Amino acid sequence: MATGNHASLLLLLLLSFGSAHSRSILGPQPPDPVSDGASPAGGRPGDGPPYLLLPRSSSSAAADDDSSCDQTYGFMPCTTSWLGNLFLILVYGYLMFTAATYLSNGSELLLEILGPGIVGGLFLPILGALPDAMLILVSGLSGSSETAQSQVSVGMGLLAGSTVMLLTVIWGSCVIVGKCDIHDSVALDKQDTKGFSLKGSGVSTDLWTSYAARIMVFSVIPFIIVQLPQILNSTSGRHLAVLISLIVSLILLMAYCIYQVVQPWIQKRRLAYVEHKHVVLGFLRHLRTRALGRLLTDDGELNKDVVEKLFRTLDENGDGYLSAAELKALIVGIQLEEIDLNEDDAVDKVMKDFDSSNDFLLELPEFVDGISRWLNKARSSGAASGIKNFGSMKFLDDLHHQSRQEHAKLKAGDQTDEVSEPVENTKLITLKAVLLLVLGTIVAGAFADPLVDAVDNFSDASGIPTFFISFIALPLATNSSEAVSAIIFASRKKQRTASLTFSELYGAVTMNNLLCLSVFLAIVYIRGLTWDFSSEVLVILIVCFVMGTFASFRTTFPLWTFSLAFLLYPFSLALVYVLDYICGWS
Repeated sequence: MATGNHASLLLLLLLSFGSAHSRSILGPQPPDPVSDGASPAGGRPGDGPPYLLLPRSSSSAAADDDSSCDQTYGFMPCTTSWLGNLFLILVYGYLMFTAATYLSNGSELLLEILGPGIVGGLFLPILGALPDAMLILVSGLSGSSETAQSQVSVGMGLLAGSTVMLLTVIWGSCVIVGKCDIHDSVALDKQDTKGFSLKGSGVSTDLWTSYAARIMVFSVIPFIIVQLPQILNSTSGRHLAVLISLIVSLILLMAYCIYQVVQPWIQKRRLAYVEHKHVVLGFLRHLRTRALGRLLTDDGELNKDVVEKLFRTLDENGDGYLSAAELKALIVGIQLEEIDLNEDDAVDKVMKDFDSSNDFLLELPEFVDGISRWLNKARSSGAASGIKNFGSMKFLDDLHHQSRQEHAKLKAGDQTDEVSEPVENTKLITLKAVLLLVLGTIVAGAFADPLVDAVDNFSDASGIPTFFISFIALPLATNSSEAVSAIIFASRKKQRTASLTFSELYGAVTMNNLLCLSVFLAIVYIRGLTWDFSSEVLVILIVCFVMGTFASFRTTFPLWTFSLAFLLYPFSLALVYVLDYICGWS
């Protein structure tokens, strides 16, 4: 019984070895057919290997050839099993996540020291897209053109996956964690008493966030250009379309960076304009209550007699002029606190517009002419806003209400009134920021290629197309820091932080559509690869158009909107599968 057990154990041990090596004893039979382990058959003692070599079957040799893998850089670990490659994807993905975190932390430190402008508008968006750009770059530079054509789908999967994940899963999550009670179509800061009310709770953003969404929609233009030959069923001109799309994407990228740099200045100018319009409308409404009679005639024109009587009333010393002090008596009563202005600011604005002689005194003709011009401006603004009833003064109330709402939306995105604490140890923080940026760049550059190879090997071992692996897995590594930051900001439940959160999401997608696509197109053009990503491009266009258009024309998003965002993610995966593997687009 013991002998049987030992034999079974020996058999198992033999079966467990994939191959064994010995010196061959096949061939012409020598007089002594048994080898002594030291001499070849028919040879002299000492010749040949000192071990027996059993012949290997052809299937064993083929299996050994298939089990080989190429080590990245010649020393990085590799495997042909799907489980081993899954482990490598997790390890390299975590390293890419670490690189993205280093870049994000270094960027924030740099922004804290140098402030917005060139740093906030130019470097931060580029650094945020750097891990994705690195992965896309190495996916098309590996090996021969045939290898690059195979691996470039990893880059396209990452590009599409990042865009879709930011606008669906992360966007919807921010709506859920940032929801507040909605009152008069505006989410109230820090008030969340309605629970999971699909219509009664949600988030509100400022107008600048809507502008960021519109820019994101326009950033898909290069995708449309590169797809034109496929849309027209033309096989010629595809290489030229890639070049034109590359040039357009680079131009749009530079324009976007310039806009990001000058946006604070634009924001201040727009806010000043709205404040001035609010003063104009408030002044005209106040005139209506102070005037000694109807301010408008039956045909809707300014009643100059009534304005002249008002002027005489305000001119306390009877010198025929209105001084700043006398004008201030008229300003008192206008609700300027709604736009954080005081009476002195309003008097300055009225004087600047009315005082054509620049003597800081208003004569009667200047007073009448100024009111007439402001009334015409109000009518023009009302016509542009679709407000009618210009024969009465009621349209001023409607316009005043609109200007107050517009100011509130613009002010929500204005951070100039925030008190910034002075930064101590500037040199130390600068050094730390630079080290984080350098370290993040090195880690991203070093482990991007091994990650792409691991994804490609996992696809070969599991039979899952590389696009779906990179679409789902890689964005989790490269965009995790952005996702965590966005959700944390949204959880503060304020309109200002919500505006910042969604603006950053739209900005990240814009950089994907411009910077990362530029890298991808450059690889395709320089290496002469084939552009065959119609279904992937269609998914990007659908998600960007739906979410971008949705966010371009509204600033409040009820809670039910998260379901729209979440549904777009599985829809994108299903659409690519159907178009590529059922309809045969790819």
